[in-house]
Amino acid sequence: MKWSPQDAMKAYLHTLQLCKTHFDDQDCTLGTRNLIQPQCMEFISALAAGNQAKLMVQITSDQGITPLTIALAVAAKHTKARFICILHQLQDIEDCKAQLSCYNLEDVVELVHGDPCEVIMGFKNIDFAVIDCKLEDYLRLFKIIDVNPRGSVVVASNLERRRNGASFGEVVKGRKGVEYMTRSIGEGMELTRIRLCCKPQKKRYKRFHVTFES
Repeated sequence: MKWSPQDAMKAYLHTLQLCKTHFDDQDCTLGTRNLIQPQCMEFISALAAGNQAKLMVQITSDQGITPLTIALAVAAKHTKARFICILHQLQDIEDCKAQLSCYNLEDVVELVHGDPCEVIMGFKNIDFAVIDCKLEDYLRLFKIIDVNPRGSVVVASNLERRRNGASFGEVVKGRKGVEYMTRSIGEGMELTRIRLCCKPQKKRYKRFHVTFES
C-alpha cells in the first residue's frame, strides 16, 4: 500500500469536522456513538485514506450505521474508493441512507443486506475491512475474508463480546508468505496489518580464476 499523507490529512480533518458539527445533533444520532472515541474515528479514516485503500468493507451486527461507517465513508469519498457496508440484521436501507445523508455521504456507501459469510465471498482482495465481533460467525469471517496480501488492514470492533481470545492476526499467522502485526486501538478495538513477507535475495557468488606461474 502506497502511503498518501495528503489524503490521510484530508480524511482526518473531514472526520474531525463531522465529529464536532454532527454528533450532538439529535436528528443524526448513531446508536453506537458513545462506544467509539472520536479519536479512533479520525485515525481509522486517515489510515484508510492514507493507505489508498481501493476496496473497503464493513460488516455490522445489529447496529446498522455506526461511527466507523462514517469514518470509512469519508476516506472513500476522498480517495474515490469503493465502500461496501454489509448489514447483518434487517435494517431499513432507506433509514440508513437517511442517516448517511446527514453527513452528505449517502452516495459513497453501498449498503448490502444478507448473511455476512455469504456476502463477503463476493469480494476479493479487500484493502481495508472492519468486522464487528458481536456477530456469532465473526471467527468464520476472519477465516474466509479475502484480503489483499500485498497490503491490507483489518479492524475488529466490540472485542469485549468475543467468547475466545482469537484475533485476526492469529487466524492468518499460518498463511505462507504473509506477515502481520496486531495492535489495540482505543477501547474494545484491534487493528491488524497484513503484507507479504520480503523474500531474501539469493546471494550471487563470483567465480575467480587463479593462475599459478611456474
